[in-house]
Amino acid sequence: MSKRMTMSWTLAPASEFGAHRGDWAALHAAAGGSAVLAPDFVAPLLAAFAAGPELLATCRGDGRLLAMAVLAPSRRGAWASFQPAQAPVGLWLQLPGLDSGLLVRALFGALPGFPLLCALTQMDPMLMPRPSGGPALGTLDYIRTARVTLSGGFDAYWDARGKNLRSNLKKQRNRLEREGVAGRLDIARAPGAMAQAVLDYSRLEGSGWKAGAGTAVRADDAQGRFYRAMLEAMASRDAASVYRYYLGQELVAMDLCIEDRDSIVVLKTAYDENAPAWLSPALLMREEAMRALFASGRFARLEFYGRVMEWHTRWTEEVRTMYHVNHYRWPALRHLHALREARRRRASGAPIDEQPS
Repeated sequence: MSKRMTMSWTLAPASEFGAHRGDWAALHAAAGGSAVLAPDFVAPLLAAFAAGPELLATCRGDGRLLAMAVLAPSRRGAWASFQPAQAPVGLWLQLPGLDSGLLVRALFGALPGFPLLCALTQMDPMLMPRPSGGPALGTLDYIRTARVTLSGGFDAYWDARGKNLRSNLKKQRNRLEREGVAGRLDIARAPGAMAQAVLDYSRLEGSGWKAGAGTAVRADDAQGRFYRAMLEAMASRDAASVYRYYLGQELVAMDLCIEDRDSIVVLKTAYDENAPAWLSPALLMREEAMRALFASGRFARLEFYGRVMEWHTRWTEEVRTMYHVNHYRWPALRHLHALREARRRRASGAPIDEQPS
């Protein structure tokens, strides 16, 4: 993108997203169409979790729609992409090939007050390449996340998994067979099935540790309302699926998923934490779900999103690092922030070379 391109940002209350939904949809399609940035995902997210001061920012230049974002004040003198826990990535869209640093720099002039920092949080390098650092721009590692490429057939994929995983699940299935317990995978896609799916999911997750921590989805809370509205909207265009795994008549594991042209995203997984110690309901479900996904040939990859855990590494070796972007009004502010971060890391014993680059 030429530095001489004229860029103009305009702001509107994020509560007016519906009026700008057409622009978001057009830019979303041009930017690759990721399910986690689809209008049908963003609108319910705002309805459930926006607190009021959030802004919808739109950038145009040379007669084109260049970028859009949902922003929220993060602290005094700072704005950041809107980032409730239910959103895997920050709500930022831009045309491919544009310089995100230049876009954010132009955004400073439109934001209210006199912001010193604008942050783009939880960026996925598959959706937006990580920008090079600059005098006023730094990036910071967020988490490592995993995906599975769905090519080559299930048998080849399964043969490449670790012997322990394959042997363990085979032993579990053999034991269940001896005990006369049949496993069954059910996949729901109809919009009318999503309300019951969220209710079933809330009951399953509510029986485990998340209930005690206060983070479990409840069908009647903001999380539950979000997942129901979002899944119904996505399912209305055949872009959502709910995986249920039963042992006999008992529901023991679930996945809530959304989809785009190339990928299926596992947003939430729950399983019966009261199952016997020898039984792994989520792993049994995952094996059957992977078999079904390879057989369908519908998607190029499965995305887990979220911090890589040990169990992810049983299913894939494909891992990438998500990142944050910090853009400062002046280079000196970035330098001061880096010095403060270095002091903090020295005090905590963390390696100094992990500061933003």
